Amino acid sequence: MFSRVGKIVAIGRNFAEHAKELGNEVPKSPFFFLKPASSIVREPGNIEIPKGCIVHHEVELGVVIGKTGRDIPASLADSYVAGYVLALDMTARNLQDEAKKKGHPWSTAKGFDTFTAASSFVPKDALPDPHNAHLWLKVDDRVAQSGSTKDMIFKIPQLIEFVSSIMTLEEGDWILTGTPSGVGPVSAGQVLTGGLKRSESDSHNLASFTFPVVDRKGTGLFSKI
Repeated sequence: MFSRVGKIVAIGRNFAEHAKELGNEVPKSPFFFLKPASSIVREPGNIEIPKGCIVHHEVELGVVIGKTGRDIPASLADSYVAGYVLALDMTARNLQDEAKKKGHPWSTAKGFDTFTAASSFVPKDALPDPHNAHLWLKVDDRVAQSGSTKDMIFKIPQLIEFVSSIMTLEEGDWILTGTPSGVGPVSAGQVLTGGLKRSESDSHNLASFTFPVVDRKGTGLFSKI
């Protein structure tokens, strides 16, 4: 379902502990950035590390929009949700830090090919309470991130209302809802494994993925600009 993704709207700092671990203020209202659909990779693909980049993992619940809407009230937001994906918002942290210092956008740090690694589609009915879901990520055999969507500062209806007050949300768009604490660097040769469960106590993964990490072949021209 939704084999073609539209835009990817990524919510920043939506988990208080994650904001604090990077030395950022906890936001008083949602803020977001955009990622290109070309950054999506699915199994059996690899996550690529561009030359000169310190790349961090950020596991997130992605909301898949099922119909087009604008100025959607929070009270109606659920009817615009088709389902979910488990996603990795990969980030070239050194490039993001430099962009922050200069007041530049984060497009380079967030937009490389393979920087949105994602699971298969999870229908909405399979996750009846998306605000009690459990996300986990392992780097090799080490649990790096483990958190609950109940800790999101801004819930999904608020996010849909906010984003759609600025831009039309279209069928097939994704909203990445933020990451719990525990983000950190990955290197070529490692393997990232993640899962999405209905709750922390559930033993069954609704969605999961495994992505090997490799070095990206390319010119690295961006690093010379």
